[in-house]
Amino acid sequence: MTRGRGPYGADPDAAVFVISVAAELSGLHPQTLRTYERLGLISPGRTGGGGRRYSQRDIELLRVISELTSAGIGIEGVRRILDLENRVTALAQRNEELQAELEATRDALRQALAQRRTDPRAGAAAPNRLPVLRGPDPGSSLVVWRRQR
Repeated sequence: MTRGRGPYGADPDAAVFVISVAAELSGLHPQTLRTYERLGLISPGRTGGGGRRYSQRDIELLRVISELTSAGIGIEGVRRILDLENRVTALAQRNEELQAELEATRDALRQALAQRRTDPRAGAAAPNRLPVLRGPDPGSSLVVWRRQR
């Protein structure tokens, strides 16, 4: 199975399942799927004629919603959990991007420093061409505070 693909090599975001198949795969009633869509928990694709089409990722989301509601969590709780999970995923991806950018910057600085050390023209009179890394400016810091209830 390739990364980013479904169990059969298909795109997990491809909206291919009609509502009856999606209901069967998720173990939910078709009316429940319509209700979840109306509540904004899921957004299936649409055909030209307006028919709903669910993706493998939609089926997985429906199963998660089903597990959460079966555990006694209300719809608003489910919505909040899904929102927080999406935020965690987005922040983790952004963190990976920033880590890669930081490592690339460090590599560039190491190379520039190594080149400066081996360059015979880089005597005392040569200007410093290395960027200066500074910490955050304390005057531009933001403090988040929430009143205790």
